[in-house]
Amino acid sequence: MQISKTKQIVLIAILLINYSTIKAQTKHSFTITQTVEYASKNNAQVKNALLGILAQEQVNREVTANAYPTIGADITVNNNIVVSTQVIPGDMFGQPGQLVPVKFGIKYNSNAMIQLRQLLFDGQVFVGLQARKASMEFAKKNAEVVVENIKVNIYKIYYQLVVSKTQIELLNTNIERIEKLKHDANQLYINGFAEKLDVDKIDVTLTNLKTERVKALNNIEIGYLGLKTLIGMPLNDTLELTDKITDNDIKQNALTDSINFNDRKDFQYLQTVKKLNEYNIKRYKLSYLPTVAISGVYGKQAYRQKFTFLGKGDWFDVSNIGLNISIPIFSGFARDSKIKQTKIELQQTENNIGNLKLAINNEVESAKLRFNSAIESMDFQKKNMQLAETVYNQTKKKFEAGTGSNTEINAAHTDLKTAQTNYITSLYDAIIAKVDFLKATGKL
Repeated sequence: MQISKTKQIVLIAILLINYSTIKAQTKHSFTITQTVEYASKNNAQVKNALLGILAQEQVNREVTANAYPTIGADITVNNNIVVSTQVIPGDMFGQPGQLVPVKFGIKYNSNAMIQLRQLLFDGQVFVGLQARKASMEFAKKNAEVVVENIKVNIYKIYYQLVVSKTQIELLNTNIERIEKLKHDANQLYINGFAEKLDVDKIDVTLTNLKTERVKALNNIEIGYLGLKTLIGMPLNDTLELTDKITDNDIKQNALTDSINFNDRKDFQYLQTVKKLNEYNIKRYKLSYLPTVAISGVYGKQAYRQKFTFLGKGDWFDVSNIGLNISIPIFSGFARDSKIKQTKIELQQTENNIGNLKLAINNEVESAKLRFNSAIESMDFQKKNMQLAETVYNQTKKKFEAGTGSNTEINAAHTDLKTAQTNYITSLYDAIIAKVDFLKATGKL
């Protein structure tokens, strides 16, 4: 069968579209560490913070440029339309008692100069040079704070999605259990040992479980979309989370009694702010000192009655070397005001550091209490879920033996479902509590 040329073109176009769609959809299998690394390269806030580091590098280059010599060149051509006139006593021209007007100057003159200036001493410039390292540290710490804040949210969402797999597994187990119960109840009904109402009630329970699973899967999908958005991943990419977490994983390597403020990125950030405040005070104090610079000029000058600079004619050398000392005497108390402002800013930063220490201590203790409580609740809910499952299995055996009622088995299943929900909730809470504690201690 021959395919027309038009159909061939259409098929090729469809294949190309499908290929480009498949190619655009990238599959990622990430551990929590790989997820954080991906975010550090693709999250918009992180990228802007990293650009801030590059911007600070250029600011530092600008500061450094103030200590380098500056070289410039000027070329000027003047047309003296009206040559300046002076008057001199007429005695020089045999006209005693008269003032004779005389024009001094040339119709055209030109200058070609090259200037060099080198700063020898400027207190503010040299403090700026000393502060370059602290300025870069400030930009880097700011980026680290941004990364850490995003990292906290990544950890929480990542492990919540990991735990959600357990939730789906429990729902699938419940569905299989109720489907088996429905089959058994239906057999009892066929044999006349149960009522149709018993089968219908079990069927309602099964439908509710399936509906709950659909809702849970939708919520998980929404969670994946949120995680992709957070780390800067295209939504049409496939993301698979490879890490697993158990009760023991949550309990391990969490609590510590030692607190080192320098482990906290926000504390390190404020320390760099303090350094910059101190440099500012030093900079304005040194503004009272003179600035010293050396300069040199070399050039050529020419004078013409006609505009013939490109032709023959003399060009005269000009050169000089100068030393400039600029002594600040009085600036209307502006420098004194600047010094006082920067001292106040330093005091504010020191107050913020002291307040942050209190906040960290409080955050650590609160997180520790929440974590301990979450672990206790998780252990309790796990035991309660296991007990509820045992009760359900025993009740089911009684129902199958004809010695138990449908009401009893429905109640047992409801208790089991409640215990499972409470256990999943306690797992979520324990994960959040652990991440909060690790963040509080700077160990995340």
